[in-house]
Amino acid sequence: MYKILCKDGNAKRAEVSTVHGTIQTPVFMNVGTVGAMKGAVSTQDLQGIKTQVVLSNTYHLHVRPGDMVVKKLGGLHKFMVWDKPILTDSGGFQVFSLAGLRKIKEEGVYFQSHIDGRKIFMGPEESMQIQSHIASTIAMAFDECPPHPATRKYMQDSVDRTTRWLERCKKEMGRLNQLEDTINREQMLFGINQGGTFWDIRVEHAKRIAEMDLDGYALGGLAVGESHEEMYDIIERTVPYLPEHKPTYLMGVGTPENILEAVERGVDFFDCVYPARNGRHGHAYTNHGKMNLFNAKYELDDKPLDDTCGCPVCRTYSRAYIRHLLKAKEMLGLRLMVTHNLYFYNTLMEEIRDAIEQGCFKEYKRKKIEQLKEETK
Repeated sequence: MYKILCKDGNAKRAEVSTVHGTIQTPVFMNVGTVGAMKGAVSTQDLQGIKTQVVLSNTYHLHVRPGDMVVKKLGGLHKFMVWDKPILTDSGGFQVFSLAGLRKIKEEGVYFQSHIDGRKIFMGPEESMQIQSHIASTIAMAFDECPPHPATRKYMQDSVDRTTRWLERCKKEMGRLNQLEDTINREQMLFGINQGGTFWDIRVEHAKRIAEMDLDGYALGGLAVGESHEEMYDIIERTVPYLPEHKPTYLMGVGTPENILEAVERGVDFFDCVYPARNGRHGHAYTNHGKMNLFNAKYELDDKPLDDTCGCPVCRTYSRAYIRHLLKAKEMLGLRLMVTHNLYFYNTLMEEIRDAIEQGCFKEYKRKKIEQLKEETK
């Protein structure tokens, strides 16, 4: 159930009701690929830093520990001790990222495990079954994320196959949600729009999948090598052809600026590894630009990472101490950095929601982008 509360231009402030609680949008989903945040951030930590949704990955959980293990232990919510919504990526992105370890056929994709080399087959039905075993709140349809650049013929053939796969996903999820031993019989299905930077293929695909009446719609295959300007153009051209009364999700994006630009073009859901990955490499997001804690100028700096931030890290620790932990390769340093960055992203989304409600999103966006380009003192 998706309800638009208000709009400011094309920016939408909405709610998505799920079996695991209501999601306030626009929302950033914290990426916990294997059912955990990289950087030793626990689910208890996530509760305290405004996290609404965790994203985990079908392929990775299938490989380890195994989706049947997760099912036998009561599903991923119980397994990782998280009572809010979880979205599972279908494994389709691994069709792109594991290009050297897979073969794409009409029936599905043949993989070699990146862990032990064993052969794996995943098609639309298998992806839905794995996600049903995991019992996530929202399952993503199995698709191909085509490479960039790709020829028009390759892209069209790929998109046509993704549409056929989506029809199979919808049918299989309908079957699974009727089974008595299915843990989450209210599991939702989001379809994925593809087409690379061929806007006409994107628009035609959006029209085709909009007719399927799914629970939500994603834009996939972006942030894979095209320019930011190309990405924004595709979003602007495609979103109007996706159902406005359903949530829209921009997969794998992005920087704070990317998020602000996409919200202005009507996007509700986001996920990205940036806050956790950059945090583990010593880069902190602040309201006055990004900072690299490895810089020598922070060695004796007793200020918090961001003196305008209310996260538990900024309320407690200094830049100098966190820098010391990072230099000493102490796990606590990574944990503090990731915690702060996730709080920053979740707070950014909170501010975006408030700005849309107040009818001042364009001005907020302009000021925020200016702040983010500053150099941290």
